Amino acid sequence: MRERIERIHARLRTAYGSSAAGAHTPVQAVSRDLVDTLVMTILSQNTTDRNSERAFRRLRERFPTWEAVMEAPPGEVVRAIEVGGLAPTKGPRIQSILRQIKEDRGSIDLSFLEGLSDQEAMDYLCSFRGVGPKTAAVVLLFGLGRDVFPVDTHVHRVVRRLGLADDRDTPEKVQRTVGELLPPGAARDLHVNLIRHGREVCKARSPRCDLCILATECPSAEEGRLRASEGS
Repeated sequence: MRERIERIHARLRTAYGSSAAGAHTPVQAVSRDLVDTLVMTILSQNTTDRNSERAFRRLRERFPTWEAVMEAPPGEVVRAIEVGGLAPTKGPRIQSILRQIKEDRGSIDLSFLEGLSDQEAMDYLCSFRGVGPKTAAVVLLFGLGRDVFPVDTHVHRVVRRLGLADDRDTPEKVQRTVGELLPPGAARDLHVNLIRHGREVCKARSPRCDLCILATECPSAEEGRLRASEGS
């Protein structure tokens, strides 16, 4: 399994390059501030990159500090981020998290996470309502540069189709089991490249197996070829 993952990682890097060489997600592009990264990650849930970026930009334009966001009437925060979708849920959630950080730390600052282990930082972030292992891992990966492997919808789909995880495995289980098998330093590139591959080739409804650079590694692509040959 480790050898298969290394081959898949190498092929994706050949096709899409390294995230350090220009490919990025909106979460990467925000800043090195961990609160920024956390809020952007929450805004990116269940929406497009473009909409989450616009929501984050409008939120920061409307409120110059995170304290201002925390203290604002909830309706104003919701209106500021409504372009990102699910604003009535995300707005109060963001304000609640900011209040919790302020209560825990005395200021809205997550820089203390730099001194924690990966698991300690994950545990703290997951203590917030609405923050699960994927969101926490994104913050660690892009905010702290930790070698952790977030599993979003695209990554989950592609990894299961490749047979690296069972169809019944949850994203949380895939994040743990596949993450433990990755070569050191591979998490960031593999995460970004699997997302791109899932969006452009290994699509949810109509995977483009004929164009897939991973087809020879993929049981799902082989099944598709067999069905096509039987049909002909």
